[in-house]
Amino acid sequence: MANTAHHVGEREEFWRPPVSGGRPAAPLAQSDACERCGTDYVAGSRFCHVCGAARETGLSAPRFNFARYFEWVRIKDVLGLGTSSLLAFVAGALCVLAAISTGLIYTASTVLDWQAVQVWRIEWLLAAVAAFMAGLLLKRPTA
Repeated sequence: MANTAHHVGEREEFWRPPVSGGRPAAPLAQSDACERCGTDYVAGSRFCHVCGAARETGLSAPRFNFARYFEWVRIKDVLGLGTSSLLAFVAGALCVLAAISTGLIYTASTVLDWQAVQVWRIEWLLAAVAAFMAGLLLKRPTA
């Protein structure tokens, strides 16, 4: 509690720079004072309240990071799969997406076109089944 009131005898307000008196003031960090006028920033402010200069951009709110959900090691640990098994799983998922998109992209105007689209979808689904089976066979044994 004794350290809370540094300059009791001096007449200063919290937004003004300290009065240069007998002892030198401690140097402020770059992000604690405005570069333009030298005043201390109010906690959590984005602009200087004296001159209006923008604060450093490093103090902005953190953005949502989608990349952390696609980290290879984290996905392997969550699913409990090895590298080869996870690659087979991703290949199977891509084949399922290709089978779904085949039906959405190609339209059938005749029965022959409809049969061709169905054959392509069957081929994609067979590839997905083969990839998923390879993933199961390559899965590391549990301890």
